[in-house]
Amino acid sequence: MDRRVALVSSSFDPHTGGVEEHVRHVARVFASRGHQVVVWTVDRGEHLGTRQIDGVEVRDLPTPLPARSFRSLLRFGLELPAALRSWLLAYRSFRPDVLHVHCFGPNGVYALALSRLTRTPLVVSGHGETFMDDHQVFERSALLRRALRVAGDRAVAVTACSSMVARDLVNTYATKEPVVVPNGVELDADAERAPGTPPEWWPGRGVVVGAVGRVEAVKGFDLLVRAFGSARLPGERLVIAGAGSALPELTRLVEQLGLTDSVVLPGRISRPEVAWLMEQSSVVVVPSRVEAFGIVALEAWRGGSPLVLTANSGARDIVTDGVDALLVDPTDATALGRAIRRVIDDPALRAVLADNGRRNVEDFTWDRVAEDYLSLYDSVLPPGAGAGRPR
Repeated sequence: MDRRVALVSSSFDPHTGGVEEHVRHVARVFASRGHQVVVWTVDRGEHLGTRQIDGVEVRDLPTPLPARSFRSLLRFGLELPAALRSWLLAYRSFRPDVLHVHCFGPNGVYALALSRLTRTPLVVSGHGETFMDDHQVFERSALLRRALRVAGDRAVAVTACSSMVARDLVNTYATKEPVVVPNGVELDADAERAPGTPPEWWPGRGVVVGAVGRVEAVKGFDLLVRAFGSARLPGERLVIAGAGSALPELTRLVEQLGLTDSVVLPGRISRPEVAWLMEQSSVVVVPSRVEAFGIVALEAWRGGSPLVLTANSGARDIVTDGVDALLVDPTDATALGRAIRRVIDDPALRAVLADNGRRNVEDFTWDRVAEDYLSLYDSVLPPGAGAGRPR
């Protein structure tokens, strides 16, 4: 049955990250299979309006929320009517069969209200936002905590990208038991193939330790810099690609440790350049203090590079220590440095980890992720849902 699906995402292009990649690819696959799909995302003040990305309509919508100060409450009261009109207009122009929230935040609050008002089925997908948010919004916002509990109970289904996320949703927010729908990776898209020549930031021949992601405290790149500094040999390089609020602090740490000649911080890089880093690195490291899943692990497997992964990761659902990755506590700099050194110094281990990872990644395509969601819709939506009929 063809579906009309509104993917309600906390963030989307031009911003980058795991949820943005997840929603972009799911929307693309849905559209390629003949389903009607739109992406509604949070307007961060950029006023991007409505646009087309990968042939899918993307609409930025205002999501003001109240805070405790009088001035904030006054501003919220002034902004709320226009925000509600924007959401209702988006709804009436598309008439979705399901509102599917990805990464619950202000987007989830408005989707919950819209679901109640229009009696449209709601699906909530957790991506680790409750414990991985860079600004700890769930710790600070009673409104978000309450809204997630209500949405998690009201939703026709809840999903999580890993069992770690599923446990947090149930234990902390009393949601329905989530269905685990993991992340995926694009195996053969031209846009994600490595360029034919090295990017200008590539350090050249020799041993290169690679890492990529948002440069925020939770991602643990400071831990990686310290571990690399203690374990490196002359001529070895570390490349950490990504942008974020912790980048200036990370740059200062590199300077303080005297590693400016050994650590490359190119900032945000393109998807083809990410593919290059994953293919050409001697070892890829995911040093997050906590990680809901981490698409980088799949990208490393796709690129054929051995993987060292934080032990505090939802990706442990799919990883076997010593077989397709090495699991390590990144807060133990000695252990992290030892794991990196072990992979670099042992060609046989590198080959085993890379070969097993390359085989495993075949099971984690975006087509599989989209199929999991479509099967879920079939199981929870009423038989008559579809065709965008008026409500």
